[in-house]
Amino acid sequence: MFWKRKKLPHGLAVDPPLNTPIRQLAFTVFDTETTGFAVGAGDRLIEVAAVHVEGLEVTDFTFQTYVNPERNIPAEIEELTGISEDKVKNAPASLPAIESFFRFVEQSGSAAWVGHYASFDVTVLKKELQRYQFSLNVPLLFDTLDLIGYISPSKDMRDLEVYAKQFGTYIYERHQALGDALTTAHLFCELLRHLEARGKTTLADLIDISSMTNRALLF
Repeated sequence: MFWKRKKLPHGLAVDPPLNTPIRQLAFTVFDTETTGFAVGAGDRLIEVAAVHVEGLEVTDFTFQTYVNPERNIPAEIEELTGISEDKVKNAPASLPAIESFFRFVEQSGSAAWVGHYASFDVTVLKKELQRYQFSLNVPLLFDTLDLIGYISPSKDMRDLEVYAKQFGTYIYERHQALGDALTTAHLFCELLRHLEARGKTTLADLIDISSMTNRALLF
């Protein structure tokens, strides 16, 4: 479970067999927006959104909520994201917002989370939960950067929009959680098709590729 002191379902479906074809799996592609990048030093969550992917297709099943950060939103962040203090003043605090996200994951029957530079978004959730004395046991997680690193190796990690253009996928509203989640979801599906073309068709293949790319980034 995600929760350390409270018994709530973690949302993800029971772990499927490793030989399950990727085409038979469902994924939750998610994204967050924050008041800044220093989430370990005072920056807060202001939006979380997610998109359901199944059968290598992006579905219409989505989730989005603004989050009241209980602090000011810097002018540069408001300009970048379009999220103003007026938009978040009546939004839920981070704990109920994250609980709503978990319920969406549960309803979707997903096998894993997916993100672009997902470690940042996971860190955001961890830090917010810590404020309420909860911990996050990270679920099965795939990062589009890892898949891109396998398909099209590069030493630099580029912006989501750059990769979407590279792989010819849709680009939605940037620096908005739902828009970036949708952009990531379409990119993810295209990356899975590239993997299938290379004979990588199972959950085990996806885990191996992600692990191999992560190791490559460490050395």
